[in-house]
Amino acid sequence: MTDVLTVTTTTDSAEFAAALARSAVTAKLAACAQVDGPITSVYRWQGELETAREWRVVLKTTVARYPELEAHLVDGHPYDTPEVLATPVTAGSPGYLAWVVEQTARG
Repeated sequence: MTDVLTVTTTTDSAEFAAALARSAVTAKLAACAQVDGPITSVYRWQGELETAREWRVVLKTTVARYPELEAHLVDGHPYDTPEVLATPVTAGSPGYLAWVVEQTARG
């Protein structure tokens, strides 16, 4: 187990997804972020089956920085209940994992 997480969110705009990625990396809440899409999401919302075109943002951060990253992603998000999922990274190349920790260090 490492102290690194991958964090996933989605949004309905390529521009907003890119802005989220840039702002999280600029704030050192994530070491890097990838935006992909469009993707098709199928989900139930307020009792209705929905299908939406979305863009996914995958960010790399640390356990220590996760609470601030989550708040950053949710703040100003256009969705009432945005997806924010954190997945532990159980293994990875030591150099890359060290780089994530270095890039997200406070200060």
